[in-house]
Amino acid sequence: MKNIRFDNNSFFSLKTIDRYIIRKFLGTFFFSIILLLFIIIIFDISEKIDDFLKHDAPLKAIIFNYYLNFIPHFINLFSYLFVFISVIYFTSKMASNSEIIAILSSGISFRRLLYPYFISAIILAVMSFILGNFIIPYTNRGKLAFERKYIKDAKQFNDMNIHKQISPGTYIYLENFNIASKVGWKFSLEKFAGRELIYKLMADRVEWDSVSSKWKLKSYYSRVINATHESIHKGSQLDTILPFRPAEFLEDLEEVSIMNYSTLAEHIKKKELRGDQDVIKFKVKKYERTIFPFATLILTLIAVSVSSRKVRGGIGFNLGLGLMLTFSYILFMQVFTVMATFGNFPPLLSVWIPNILFGIIAVILAMKAPK
Repeated sequence: MKNIRFDNNSFFSLKTIDRYIIRKFLGTFFFSIILLLFIIIIFDISEKIDDFLKHDAPLKAIIFNYYLNFIPHFINLFSYLFVFISVIYFTSKMASNSEIIAILSSGISFRRLLYPYFISAIILAVMSFILGNFIIPYTNRGKLAFERKYIKDAKQFNDMNIHKQISPGTYIYLENFNIASKVGWKFSLEKFAGRELIYKLMADRVEWDSVSSKWKLKSYYSRVINATHESIHKGSQLDTILPFRPAEFLEDLEEVSIMNYSTLAEHIKKKELRGDQDVIKFKVKKYERTIFPFATLILTLIAVSVSSRKVRGGIGFNLGLGLMLTFSYILFMQVFTVMATFGNFPPLLSVWIPNILFGIIAVILAMKAPK
């Protein structure tokens, strides 16, 4: 067993054992995730090499615009999983070398032993929050721009039968819209007061004018309805401002990846004001950016509790148990995310339920951990 010196500093000061565990925790985490990062990049290059050659992607763009921007996304995506595996691995080794027994026998309680683990977990949780909400949205811009230019074909949108609510009580319909030419056919706009139709605008063709930021309606027909009479207007062309733009037809969850925390919050408010039903998908993405840092803390507590006991199976048994709990956690997150997105489950509650359930499991395991 390694010689570890235990000094008698106060609870809130770092002891030798604290620095020892923090070094083990952070060192194992960064070593394992960097090692896997190289493996992932090698496999990714072998998968995308044909696209790079087909689109003549320059080496500088591949390295700096794609893979350099890919690294933060990868680290954050798997951070809580590698936190768990790292803690299981080095704590199991400490337990098998009787280091945990020596620490507890020296008078340090299990609760006090958790102190350096949570210092490390908080550092990684803060890193995850900053990466997910501020750094990755910026790096994803370069990554997505590279993908659209050299990997994916240029994004085209030529959808049929588009129905969209652009504000509460106001709906638009397009039989067809082409994002490249910014032209749509068989357009209609309807406004309702309660269940009563109060205004309808129709056009055979609608075209976006980027210079004037207006829509040009060809062969239009408008109808205003009130309690006493109706007024109808027809014409060959009408230039008007409508509360939507062509880019909104391309809006998808991929765009969330380039929004920082404040931009995403404003985007959600805008969708709520418009009454968009797909706002739930964006809320789920926003809440996920918050729960991952908390998952780091919960999984750290579970990992320490599981691996601090010396067992016959050694590291292999603890790793197997840890992986089973981790993938159960991931499964729960996916299930409740789907329930929030496609069901009637409140999005905030759905993304927090896995943390609440596994938080309870973590407390139970910590209570049963060796003292």
